[in-house]
Amino acid sequence: DRVDAVFIGVGAGLPRFLEIPGEHLVGVYAANEFLTRINLMGAHDPFAHTPLVPVADRRVMVFGAGNTAMDAARSAVRLGAREVTIAYRRGRDEMPARREEIRHAEDEGVVLRTLVTPEEFLGDDEGHLVGVRLRGMELGEPGPDGRRRPRPRPDAIDTEPLDVAVVAIGNDPNPLLVRTVAGLERTERGTLVVDPETGATTHPRVWAGGDIVTGGATVISAMGAGRRAARAIDAHLRSTAAGGRG
Repeated sequence: DRVDAVFIGVGAGLPRFLEIPGEHLVGVYAANEFLTRINLMGAHDPFAHTPLVPVADRRVMVFGAGNTAMDAARSAVRLGAREVTIAYRRGRDEMPARREEIRHAEDEGVVLRTLVTPEEFLGDDEGHLVGVRLRGMELGEPGPDGRRRPRPRPDAIDTEPLDVAVVAIGNDPNPLLVRTVAGLERTERGTLVVDPETGATTHPRVWAGGDIVTGGATVISAMGAGRRAARAIDAHLRSTAAGGRG
């Protein structure tokens, strides 16, 4: 059926993965799944329909250093983890999380471990996570975003025991949308190309805003994009109606 205007605000809920061996093991979670199952599904309760791998008295490592990584680490602390570490491939100054989020995580006992990246998750014969192989990193020249690029140190590798891993390295838009709707231009990251003032996409009757345009950002940013698009859609519909009456 024909519609006069559509707004797309589906977010960017497809988690990015490390794409390393062992990421399929029981005990390795995407941050979205980890937090959703705790907060909405009660999965921290061992009697839940879909319980998490036990976190209490276990070693937990969160990979990434954004606000979501801090949320996951602090949640693990509150579930009684023996030790919780945030592992990040850059330095502390390059962490994208808000400073207060980092401070709160440290206040709750989270250990920040910088200049390391996982190369492989290690499992037992039953497919459960038991360890991680970490590569030491160093910072090189700044990239396009201004942050110094991490590069591996060839002689720095370590293997450590680990019970639960949470991957919090960001999210991307689901590619099905732009693949099935003709006329929507997207960026290399898979986000939609829009007019920043109006939210208008390259499709004449489609507007968009929020994470589907910016990638993972804040609720406030998404709300602002929605308001701008609403004004633009209203102006478009009024103009179309006036033209029809003429």
